[in-house]
Amino acid sequence: MDWASLAGLALALAGIIVGQALEGGHIASLVQPAAFVIVVVGTLGAVLLQSGTPSFVRGVAMLRDVFIPPEDKGGSLSQDITVWSSTARREGLLSLERHMEQVKEEFTAKGLRLIVDGIDPYKIREILETDITTYERRERQALKIWEAAGGYAPTVGILGAVLGLIHVMENLSDPAKLGGGIAVAFVATVYGVGLANLVFLPISNKLKSVVAEEVRRREMLTDIFCSIANGDNARVIQERLSAYKP
Repeated sequence: MDWASLAGLALALAGIIVGQALEGGHIASLVQPAAFVIVVVGTLGAVLLQSGTPSFVRGVAMLRDVFIPPEDKGGSLSQDITVWSSTARREGLLSLERHMEQVKEEFTAKGLRLIVDGIDPYKIREILETDITTYERRERQALKIWEAAGGYAPTVGILGAVLGLIHVMENLSDPAKLGGGIAVAFVATVYGVGLANLVFLPISNKLKSVVAEEVRRREMLTDIFCSIANGDNARVIQERLSAYKP
């Protein structure tokens, strides 16, 4: 669990609520179901229209990585690489087949399979780099739904404000209905700007860093697989590996 992300979200919401209280306002005045529906549903529709169903579904699924980041397997991966390189040097490339069967992650298993199949190192790099490019393009396309939501939400919030003012103008003869319309108008803007800058855009930027880290890991594995296929010494491979460590 990424407690920093949870704490950041809680702190952002608390800042708005405490600020409202310090100004002498009532917390209940920020709760406007009509404004919430206008902003959230309107933004959702705009994002879905832009992205399409596959990217939208994948982008929503990626939300899990914000609060529960992928497990860091750097230590175990380093040990595995050491075993692979030593085994390949000592017993030959075909000996990696038994290690390949133990790997569950698709990209890593594919790299080992290419080595076992005796593919030229340059071809291995070409194939794996194509995989990396495809992965990165797909993931970035999916996470763009959060960036798009951050762009649409303020505008939809303004739309909600206009709708609230229209409601006010239609009921000028009934003072009892004026307060509700004005509240929807202003709270819709708060929802739009607040969700964009405190939720949607931070989520987008966090997911960009998650994707970038996974791309870095795959690029490292590509270098290692090519080194093993070239028959490089285990020490050389360790030096390559250390270059990727922060």
